[in-house]
This record gives sequence, C-alpha cells and structure tokens, in this order.
Amino acid sequence: MDILDIDLNLLRVLHAITEEGSLTLAGNRLGLSQPAVSYALGRLRTLFNDPLFVRTGNAMLPTSTALELRAPVRRVMSAAQEALRHAERFIPAQSTRTFHLALSDIGEMVFLPPVCEKLHMAAPGIRLEVVQLPQPQIEEALRNGRLDAAIGNIPTLKTSTRYAPLFHEAYVCMTSKRPGVTKQKLLLDEYVAFSHVFVASTEHSHRMIEDFLRQQKIHRKIALQIPHFSAVPGILKSTGWALTLPRRAAEYFNGSGNFSLFELPVTVPEVEVTLHWHENFEESDANRWFRQLLMEVLAE
Repeated sequence: MDILDIDLNLLRVLHAITEEGSLTLAGNRLGLSQPAVSYALGRLRTLFNDPLFVRTGNAMLPTSTALELRAPVRRVMSAAQEALRHAERFIPAQSTRTFHLALSDIGEMVFLPPVCEKLHMAAPGIRLEVVQLPQPQIEEALRNGRLDAAIGNIPTLKTSTRYAPLFHEAYVCMTSKRPGVTKQKLLLDEYVAFSHVFVASTEHSHRMIEDFLRQQKIHRKIALQIPHFSAVPGILKSTGWALTLPRRAAEYFNGSGNFSLFELPVTVPEVEVTLHWHENFEESDANRWFRQLLMEVLAE
C-alpha cells in the first residue's frame, strides 16, 4: 500500500471516530454530515480489511485493529499540525500550542515551578506537557517532534542532538536536623555509619554517582530503595536516614530548614545538566522561543 494511493482525509475521519466514539460527534468535529462520515468509514473498512468499529448501543467501539492504529494515526495528526504551524507566525502571548518537555521526577520538583511561573507570565495560553521517557527513547522523540526539549544529565544524547549546558551540579548528603549532627562536611566513617536511602532513578547522573562510590570502595548500608525522590523528605524526617542527592534538590527539600546538608567525604565529580533539542527544529520560531525561556530560567 502506497501513501500516494490513499486519501489522507480518511485518517482524519478515523482519528475523529476513535476520539469521539460516535459518528455524529466525529462529524460535528470535522464539519461533516453523518452520511459523509459513514461513507468514509466504509472506505476505511475496505482499506484496512477490518470493521474498525462495532456499534454497541449509542457508542462505536473500536476493534483490536482500530486500537492498534490509534497511536500511529495520532502521531500523523500531530505531525500534520506541527507542519501547519510553520505557516503561522509564532506569537507567544497569543499562542495556544502545547510544548512537550522530558524531565526526571527530581527535575519536575526543582525546575518546573520557575519554568511554569515564567510561562504563565509570558504566554498564558500555552500548555506544557511533561513526560518521563527511558533515555534510549528520548532522541527519537526529539527527532519526530513528540518532544520539544529534554533536560538532564544525558551525555549519550550529545552526539545525536543539539544541546546547551545549563549548569553544573554537585552532590551532597542530607539527613534530618538533630543534636550532634551539625558539621558541614562528613568524615568517611560518619558517612558510611548512616543508614542510606537509595533512589534507583534512571537519570544518568545518579547512576554515575553510585558507580563512583562503588569504585572508591565506599560501601553503605542501604535501608531503603525506592524509584522516585518525592517520598524522601518524609522518610528522612521520621527515620534519621541519609540520602546522597543533587545540591539543588537538597536545598529545595530543605526549604523548611528541617534537614542538615553535608559536603561528601570524597570529591565526587560534578555533573553537567544540559538542554537538548533536535536539529530538525533548530529554526522553528516556537521551539527556539521555548529553548530560550528554559535557558533564561535555569541556566547559571
């Protein structure tokens, strides 16, 4: 089957029926009569050799084939919309477009508040969608426009994307503030004497720090392993356990002053946090504006 032999308007109809679950609502969405939608559905059924939708009461339920088509058809619609945006002048204060940004969970907590504040002030109609993707999928998402930008310590992306450094990040140790825990830098014996929380994040920098500590033969007692940082403050406050984490995140968690922050007893390499985008969107006015906003808010 060749794309030149297909009426691409049929995909608009397929997308609308899938989203609305009704021929009437799909017609209203597309500005078509119900007979026109029914005719298009007939052509789609012939094209894919499948009923695609089965009427159940007042709803049109998708078949397994229609469900499999949902994601690729949505991507086609999104790509077409993105192409049309290039014919429009991007005016931030008037725009209603959606930007997609990849961030880790700790990035959401630390970076999102100032980014959202800036967005709200500069472009209140713009919508931001934050996603967490496995690192091997980020490059492809940037390339095909499913992501506008990605932020993190992602050195593997530097060979396949455009990028700009935002800041360098040092790691510190954090534990609950209590008598006898007052110094600024821990001795190695004091550091390993703590019971530690290990956040098994997929972020490259966290894995790098863990690998570095193991290479230095620093063996810690891990009392808890969790996948995200969000539960950490409550756990540390109630247990007295310790966590090794980026300084900016530690300062964010310590906004109430409940924790003590310590320099690590060994010199751990700083990590570089970078902003990534794809060369396909290098000249996009919207993408360029979004990148500049992120750099203004987050760069050192």
